[in-house]
Amino acid sequence: MAGQNYSMVTEFILVGFSNFPRHLLPAFFLLYLLMYLFTLLGNLLIMATVWSERSLHTPMYLFLCALSTSEILFTVAITPRMLVDMLSTHHTITWAACASQMFFSFTFGFTHSFLLMIMGYDRYVAICHPLRYHVLMSPRGCARLVSWSWVGGSVIGMMSTLIVFHLTFCGSNVIHHFLCHVFSLLKLACGKETASVTLAVILVCVSALMGCLFLIVLSYVFIVAAILQIPSAEGRHKTFSTCVSHLTVVIVHYSFASIIYLKPKGPHSMDSNTLMATTYIVFTPFLSPIIFSLRNKELKNAIKKSFQRKFNPLSS
Repeated sequence: MAGQNYSMVTEFILVGFSNFPRHLLPAFFLLYLLMYLFTLLGNLLIMATVWSERSLHTPMYLFLCALSTSEILFTVAITPRMLVDMLSTHHTITWAACASQMFFSFTFGFTHSFLLMIMGYDRYVAICHPLRYHVLMSPRGCARLVSWSWVGGSVIGMMSTLIVFHLTFCGSNVIHHFLCHVFSLLKLACGKETASVTLAVILVCVSALMGCLFLIVLSYVFIVAAILQIPSAEGRHKTFSTCVSHLTVVIVHYSFASIIYLKPKGPHSMDSNTLMATTYIVFTPFLSPIIFSLRNKELKNAIKKSFQRKFNPLSS
């Protein structure tokens, strides 16, 4: 604009937890560090168990391993930086590092959603079309579904990052978040195209997430209809129990996501927004391995067997 001088932004400042009382930060750091380590160890334990137990070499557990991988990579892309910033006075992040963090968080986050959708489809085929299960969910078909999930997440991550960082950032470089959050960044952009880019990013993100959720819900509508046709209560319970862990993770995933992205605009403090964001970034990945380990009897028994073989070979 004529008559105004703008300095181009080459780095950003992540506010994060810097407004919190200093004496609380070590407690938050320890809490989030323990949750982060548990997330990594829990998902690695699931992957190792599935790899070592031949009885778990089925499509459902292949998808679970892919889900655990996406969860580990998602937390690694965000949480270590957040933990370092909590105890540091240096909160700057370069333009390139910020773009990289957004790309990887979008890629692994959307891959996670696509994999949850595929796991819902797997349960639908297993319950509604059991005779065709091994044809529809062949090893090649499963590998293709997992590959497309990663490709889809990467495409959305690349599109969103390129669209946002194609904008010009001028004036303030302060991001009121503990990561390079897309909507916090868009508030710093200047230029006539900012509004249209914001709308485009919202449409891409909402369409992908709601599309996954719609297909998951549709799968469970058919699953419930098929379960209700089973004559015995024991048969209905046994069939539905194969879906409980996946359904619980879906509910947790979308519930915490809606808290962050669909909360009504109001006089929320930045501190409360930061804490609410950690429920999705840190707490949801922390819960996922717990849910799959405790609610899935087959996986829970396999983990017990692995520990028995490792620490008490004579009893196995």
